[in-house]
Amino acid sequence: MQLSEQEIVRREKLSALRKAGINPYPADLFPVKDTSKGIKENFEDGKKVVLAGRLMSRRIQGKASFAEIQDSKGKIQVYFNRDEICLGEDKSKYNDVYKKLLDIGDFIGIEGELFKTQVGEMTVMVKDFILLSKSIRPLPLPKTDKDGNTYDGFTDPEHRYRQRYADLAVNPKVKEIFVKRTKLFNAMRNFFNEREYFEVETPILQSIPGGAAARPFVTHHNALDIPLYLRIANELYLKRLIVGGFDGVYEFSKNFRNEGMDRTHNPEFTAMEIYVAYKDYNWMMEFTETLLEHCAIAVNNTTEAVFGQHKIDFKAPYKRVTMTDSIKEFTGFDITGKSEAEIRKAAEDMGIEVDETMGKGKLIDEIFGEKCEGNYIQPTFITDYPKEMSPLCKEHRENPELTERFELMVCGKEIANAYSELNDPIDQRERFEEQLKLAKKGDDEATEFIDQDFLRALEYGMPPTSGLGIGMDRLIMFLTNNQSIQEVLFFPQMKPERKAVELSEDEKAVFQLLKSDEIQELETIKTKSGLSNKKWDKTLKSLRKHKMIDVFKDDETMKIKAV
Repeated sequence: MQLSEQEIVRREKLSALRKAGINPYPADLFPVKDTSKGIKENFEDGKKVVLAGRLMSRRIQGKASFAEIQDSKGKIQVYFNRDEICLGEDKSKYNDVYKKLLDIGDFIGIEGELFKTQVGEMTVMVKDFILLSKSIRPLPLPKTDKDGNTYDGFTDPEHRYRQRYADLAVNPKVKEIFVKRTKLFNAMRNFFNEREYFEVETPILQSIPGGAAARPFVTHHNALDIPLYLRIANELYLKRLIVGGFDGVYEFSKNFRNEGMDRTHNPEFTAMEIYVAYKDYNWMMEFTETLLEHCAIAVNNTTEAVFGQHKIDFKAPYKRVTMTDSIKEFTGFDITGKSEAEIRKAAEDMGIEVDETMGKGKLIDEIFGEKCEGNYIQPTFITDYPKEMSPLCKEHRENPELTERFELMVCGKEIANAYSELNDPIDQRERFEEQLKLAKKGDDEATEFIDQDFLRALEYGMPPTSGLGIGMDRLIMFLTNNQSIQEVLFFPQMKPERKAVELSEDEKAVFQLLKSDEIQELETIKTKSGLSNKKWDKTLKSLRKHKMIDVFKDDETMKIKAV
């Protein structure tokens, strides 16, 4: 492992600390009693405090130093004075340990007294300190010049998502997102618990992936010698519990879908699903808008939220539009009573890409997604979906071509999906069989399995029930004004990190001569390197093996370029 100059220096300080008898990673409990936030909110001049955190900045001026400590609640200024810390003749704790062996990023524990500086800043006068953890890698802190301009910030998403621990340490606003995420979950959980709905857990490893139309991740259970699937949804298990006698059950579930990744999709995501007996989708619409109004206030202290260029308001009630009316409004085409062939022709006439694997439901979904979805900025319920789009949903009580289903749209994106649940076991079996036909036809989103145990459960009888699913990651995106799902996940899925390449001194020298944005003549670089033919050939071969350079012929001349 190749170390930077700063990393080498920090390791030397680590050794010096140990030689001085100081454990840079002590196991002892440190009795934290105070936080930066608590100190500021309940400030008393002269009050004794004990706190701990990361050393984030310092300004050493001889025998005194102002510094900044960051804990879980924020930052506070601390004042190190040599004579306050070192009461006797031995001044080494300040002169050697603090000034020479501590670094920005180290965790330290502090005992001190509160006072205000001449400019009124609340500050801790350090009476004693202890090193709690030595940082041997420099934090990627932004720098500020004398004019107040900030540069070298830790802003590259690739680095931030991969090193979320550093991102949280140096970018305080990132932590606020995840604090709000937890507030959202707590608010929703409290809302359900107050109504005496029961939080449950259902299997993540499933013998049959069900409850949604998606491609699953497949694994293998060695002891049973069977394939298992990471769940794509928990719906069918929660309905089993309604069959078993619970009136209301909910779960915050980790779901996994082996599909594409983009700004709104991660292969691992969190959904909330709730099922309530003796209710229908009309009741669930009112329940949903009340729930989301409550959650918005809990997270942001207001029902309003900004998302990109839009200001959205989660205050109930929300507009309701049928899918048929929506498509008619934005395309002029009425899907009522139309055959699959007619809908396919209409989609083609609208310029929508379709293929023969798409059934009627998929075609309607494509039309709505392409022509209608993006028009709904304020929270809007799209209701009464065609039966072909909803294999787990109860047939509409007034129109057998439709189902009692709604999706909640915000800023052109779906954040909630709900049904009057299908509880007719014979109808459910027929719907599953129709899905099998679509799968054989080539629809990769149609289910390839029939969950016989779920059908058996329905045969015992399930009361009228309404269910709701909410994409928690997408909801918190709207509530924190983040356009990318990666911003609201602590550890989003990333491509494997390229391993650092160990280079010889000759390889480093040659690579240093190249500029990534410039093509140069091979012979010129060879001359500048000063290497013998044998060493040059060996160096070039190694750099090409590591895919660090590109050598090619251009205008009869050999050229070289850093990749």
